[in-house]
Amino acid sequence: MFTGIITDVGRVRGIEKTGDTRFEIETSFDTDTIDIGASIACSGPCLTVVEKGEGWFAVDASDETLSCTNLGDWREGTQVNLERALKIGDELGGHVVTGHVDAVVSLLATETVGDSTKLIFSLPAKFAGFVAPKGSVCLDGISLTVNDVGDDHFTVNIIPHTQQHTTFGQLTVGRRVNFEIDVLARYVARMTEVNKKR
Repeated sequence: MFTGIITDVGRVRGIEKTGDTRFEIETSFDTDTIDIGASIACSGPCLTVVEKGEGWFAVDASDETLSCTNLGDWREGTQVNLERALKIGDELGGHVVTGHVDAVVSLLATETVGDSTKLIFSLPAKFAGFVAPKGSVCLDGISLTVNDVGDDHFTVNIIPHTQQHTTFGQLTVGRRVNFEIDVLARYVARMTEVNKKR
């Protein structure tokens, strides 16, 4: 479980393709405090630490994970938004994030609005009902508030702090990002579906 509040921007330092794909990620986290088997959200997906050293840790991504996220786009040097798992008693500053990516969406356009930047993303039709104005989404692991929703797109605003402390400071049009719908929206939709069948 995560909050979507990014606490470090790491960097892919190595990629090894065997059965799964192993990513070594440099981090400013104190890796002495990270257990093997711990969960870390890496630009959205919840991944398991399988190896570590001073200033780095490694995670494995299965073919399933690569097929439904943007991890297949990662190369050596790719920056990665990082968040360690939520602990009981931690401040829930964003929203409840599971690290289970629903789709990959693309940045369609940007617009400067004062000191902030409006980002317009594509929205797959099957997820349109899960995204609502003033609701929450998680994009590349970042908890963001939805401003507007259209039939095939939605918008969010990012403030300078978000640009400076996440990978979104380098986001360019056409970039693919990991998209997770709000877990509350997921359960409301499921309850509605079940109740309609009764």
